[in-house]
Amino acid sequence: MDHPRRRGWAVLRHLAAPALAVAVVATLPMTRAGQAQAAPEFTPGLAPVSVNYGLPSGQTVKGQFLSYNDFHGAIDPPSGSSAAVNGVPAGGVEYLATYLKKLRAEAKGEGRQTLTVGAGDLIGATPLVSAAFHDEPTIELMNEVGLQISSVGNHEFDEGVAELIRLQRGGCHPTDGCQDGDGFGGAKFTYLAANTINKKTGLPILPPIDIRFVNGVPVGFVGLTLEGTAGIVNPAGIKDVRFANEVETANKWSNILKLFGVKAQVLLVHQGGQQNVSDTVPVPGVSDCNNFSGPIIDIVKGLNPEFGVVVSGHTHRFYSCTLPNSKGTSVVTSAGTVGQLITDIDYSIDRRTGKFAQITAKNVVVENGVPDGNGGWLKDASGVFLKNPATVDAKAKKVADKYRTAVAPIANKVVGSITGDIVRTTAANGESPLGDVIADAQLAYTSAGGAQIAFMNPGGIRADFDAEFSAGGEPTGQVTYGEAFTVQPFNNLVVTQSFTGAQIKDVLEQQFVGFGGQTTQRILQVSGGLTYSWNSTAAAGSKVSAIALNGTPIDPAATYQVTTNDFLANGGDGFTNLALGTGRTTAPGFDIDALVAYLGAGTPVTPGPANRITKLG
Repeated sequence: MDHPRRRGWAVLRHLAAPALAVAVVATLPMTRAGQAQAAPEFTPGLAPVSVNYGLPSGQTVKGQFLSYNDFHGAIDPPSGSSAAVNGVPAGGVEYLATYLKKLRAEAKGEGRQTLTVGAGDLIGATPLVSAAFHDEPTIELMNEVGLQISSVGNHEFDEGVAELIRLQRGGCHPTDGCQDGDGFGGAKFTYLAANTINKKTGLPILPPIDIRFVNGVPVGFVGLTLEGTAGIVNPAGIKDVRFANEVETANKWSNILKLFGVKAQVLLVHQGGQQNVSDTVPVPGVSDCNNFSGPIIDIVKGLNPEFGVVVSGHTHRFYSCTLPNSKGTSVVTSAGTVGQLITDIDYSIDRRTGKFAQITAKNVVVENGVPDGNGGWLKDASGVFLKNPATVDAKAKKVADKYRTAVAPIANKVVGSITGDIVRTTAANGESPLGDVIADAQLAYTSAGGAQIAFMNPGGIRADFDAEFSAGGEPTGQVTYGEAFTVQPFNNLVVTQSFTGAQIKDVLEQQFVGFGGQTTQRILQVSGGLTYSWNSTAAAGSKVSAIALNGTPIDPAATYQVTTNDFLANGGDGFTNLALGTGRTTAPGFDIDALVAYLGAGTPVTPGPANRITKLG
């Protein structure tokens, strides 16, 4: 006969789904962040992070969390300047699978049960090998490598809420069908979305929590995206949901878990921080917590003390920290981005109290290179790191190769050429050579319809153009469709609207915090012919001056035709003033089509001058 307690836990495991939300969400009020107990003064330590919670010595169970975040469909190993982590070549899904298996095997040898978790942005802003199939390849590969639970991130909403739910549950794409011919079963892992609330029902769109058992002891997981998600994804896809406060939501579900006796809790949150260089640490290590800053600090400060582990993301930085929560200390981690690191978290839980007794954490580099025997890594004649076939996971490679083969004819087609590397790194004025090129491409794409100005959001530029990189064997300087798509992967529409000169001034002022509700400084990339100056010391609403088009000052009363992607035109990135245009027209195709047309228009494209914007102070 089943033990009554085990039957109870089995029921609770199922209550982690939305059914639990229906039953209890209305009965437990949110704890306001301001009500959290003040945390003690605390200085984060350096790696390896190790916390002992000082519980009485007794019987414990041992476990391991393996985590990663911000994978962004990086099926292929990263290239160019992103190929290495602190000098070590890393990444690629067949190498990620190998290292996950290796770390699990080591934990099993120590008597530890492994749970593999993520902190969002597994999909979205993905290379063509994933994006061409609506990120089904990434979901299939996350299944293959053994992911079990992940929070959603902002990029999980790139194609809207309905598409995210399809990726979780399975089924063919409503427009393109099942492109690979073998159906799509959806994610075997569980996406958690505790603070993504359906406006109509008031409930999370996906499970808010999950509960797993480690040798009979429950461990609870709460999964969140950042509260600011609505401002950084296309508003059209999220119009029926709202994003609740991270601390309030986490603590509400933490209290529900405690109500059922689950006291070892993990927060998976798509928000993070970063290490900062210092005189003593010019290059922080992958597991360090050097001079740490970022939004995650204040989030952790307000958390219930049951959250012993916080797996974070979003900032694409690596770190392993101990930070104060409302009454104690949490271990806070991030594994960088694109599958180049795995966070290895070992822990023990006190059986009597059900609480974490001890936690350690470190980041492990997913090496893909061939050692040269002298502490370095072998490269080919072009200076590209050689890949190590001995550390390839055959099963993951088989899945990845299926999609690589399917997309190769499109991805490897040469679409244009460049004279040299074109980078997205911005100067002090906020402008980048690649930002100039993309804005020019969108202006050229719509100029026949009367467009005079184009703006591009810097966050939509996802990679540099590397002239030497050759994905399909093309000569130096030639650009393939796949490379162009990696730079601009969102498939946004290209729209043109009418704005007065005064409205354009407001758009430019809204680049800065404090004007029009803007909360984050974002410098738009501008097309050739438009120039202006800005002063960081001026008051909000008065930072921008000397706006001119082809040398002629902008007339506040005149009307101008302005091109942007539809993300910006719908008010994305806080640019609500770009949603006020009139007479919107939509060009054929997508923003990637504008870039490809520009690259293939004639002579090789040169880096933009990055001198259209002047910073005065």
